[in-house]
Amino acid sequence: MILLDLKDSRPIYEQVVERLQELMMLGALEEDSQMPSVRSLAMELSINPNTIQRAYGELERRGYTYSVKGRGSFVGSIRKLREARRVELAKKLGGLVKEARTIGIGLEEFVGMAHQVYEESGTGRTEQGGMTV
Repeated sequence: MILLDLKDSRPIYEQVVERLQELMMLGALEEDSQMPSVRSLAMELSINPNTIQRAYGELERRGYTYSVKGRGSFVGSIRKLREARRVELAKKLGGLVKEARTIGIGLEEFVGMAHQVYEESGTGRTEQGGMTV
């Protein structure tokens, strides 16, 4: 299920892209499975089909989905998606490390904090912008 956060400053299509990526990584949308049709997803979310089409186009441009003429869009390589997200996470982590060093947090304390936050997340499910993934 996809819930959109209307208070989020990002465009709706970007939120749809993010939520669909999360569903892919969680296994709700399996590799080579057919994506919901543009029309049905637009109706379910009560948004313009052009917004869904733009989100699907972005997913395909990134290589996370592929189209089959006359049949629709399908989930592509989840491995590729996971790798891209790991690279993104490493960049974010680099920023956090820099910030930690700036305020005097040592490696051991930083790792401890990361470990605690990771453990507290428990199931790996987090709430993001009105949607529990």
